[in-house]
Amino acid sequence: MSIQIEDARAFALTLRTRMPFRYGIARLTEVPHLFAQVMVVVGSTRATGLAADHLPPKWFTKNPDRSPADDIAEMVTVIQRALDIARAAPPGKTVFELWQQIYHDQRVWGDAQGYPPLLSGFGASLVERALIDAYCKATGVTFAESVRANALGIRLGDIYPELSHSQPANYLPAQPLAQITVRHTVGLSDPLTDAEIPDVERLDDGLPQSLAACIQAYGLSHFKLKLSGEPAKDLDRLARIAAVLENNAPADYAFTLDGNEMYQHVASFREFWRALTADARLAPFLRRLLFVEQPLHRSAALSDEARAAFGAWPDRPPLIIDESDGPLDTLALALDCGYHGTSHKNCKGVFKGIANACLIERRRRADPGARLIMSAEDLSNIGPVALLQDLAVVATLGIPHAERNGHHYFAGLSMWPAQTRNAVLQAHPDLYRRHARGFPTLDIQSGQISARTVSRAPFGTGFNFDPSQFSPLTDWPSAAPGM
Repeated sequence: MSIQIEDARAFALTLRTRMPFRYGIARLTEVPHLFAQVMVVVGSTRATGLAADHLPPKWFTKNPDRSPADDIAEMVTVIQRALDIARAAPPGKTVFELWQQIYHDQRVWGDAQGYPPLLSGFGASLVERALIDAYCKATGVTFAESVRANALGIRLGDIYPELSHSQPANYLPAQPLAQITVRHTVGLSDPLTDAEIPDVERLDDGLPQSLAACIQAYGLSHFKLKLSGEPAKDLDRLARIAAVLENNAPADYAFTLDGNEMYQHVASFREFWRALTADARLAPFLRRLLFVEQPLHRSAALSDEARAAFGAWPDRPPLIIDESDGPLDTLALALDCGYHGTSHKNCKGVFKGIANACLIERRRRADPGARLIMSAEDLSNIGPVALLQDLAVVATLGIPHAERNGHHYFAGLSMWPAQTRNAVLQAHPDLYRRHARGFPTLDIQSGQISARTVSRAPFGTGFNFDPSQFSPLTDWPSAAPGM
């Protein structure tokens, strides 16, 4: 079956957060949100596919010397180039084959421009997701079905040779998950209790604001705690968070730590870890730790120095990479270096995530006692497209809990037109509920959200959405968001 991209375009708008989100070196109050759209012919059937994402400064390239406007302009350039490559791409026999050529050409161009693979791959991932969406719509199959039947033509061995002669169905669950546990993000400036919120910062939008209020409202049991890289401040804040969780969260709560690339060497992170584990206030708390995400800066995370230091630290905590996960096959290098796994984000690539999940499962079967981790993180994903596609992938990969923070930093789907809000509620009544103030918001029950309707939709979204109501990317004013 021939698959041809006839056109590819993008549209954008700027969204405001309901409260500042501080992650690493960034403090976000506004962010561009982009929709990619591809028009595809599958055999003799035409279909339109969508993908969406925020354009968050200081994540794809975490350079403190560059302005947010520079970061955004760079992301826009990368996305526009990926769309150009997609429009010029020859037909493929499968979605995977067509994506592979687009990814390759984008990577060659990005390398020539000096862009890191994580950034240039972001543009290719938007085309990839929109292409998958169009294929599923054209053929009438869901994403989960297409992955398990390998209708997308995924060649796992092209990414990891040890997976040659394997199919995704050999390693992924037989059915997508019906429920996914929300891992709630606690940003560096988030209030922990209502009493901490100054009157001038107190919100009146009908949604919980403090950590304690979110636990009570949503029944949260899993958490992602941001680290600043300043040990004394981190220890004090973690002790305060521990007290809030002990007093409000379920007895079986668990958490992860996000290092935000704040350490340049394993030695400095190990020194922090020594102080953390020696703090009597945190001893019971640390028993609930699941893993630490990307404590080392990407420039040092996979170095020979890190490999040797991890080898000399046998009782290190479970560690995963995130921002270091640039090229398609980075996970194998990370595991060899001493990490325990990686994160999945749609912005890093769907096919990449599938291959990573299969590699993790293969290694688990070969060594059942190994600590191997496939996590799910996000970029403050929100509906109507990005979050739903992300959940469809996470459910298909069988990842039981995922970082979810878009519903916390944005007021549900209140920013979208009434027609879109109503369409989402009608198509996904298990995932969204109508808030008392009228806008759709995630329906989190006992700390979980449903993935049933997103898994039954072609690729996450079970409704029609026209992004052309927003500014074409070529005309969009890419002013820097508030930081």
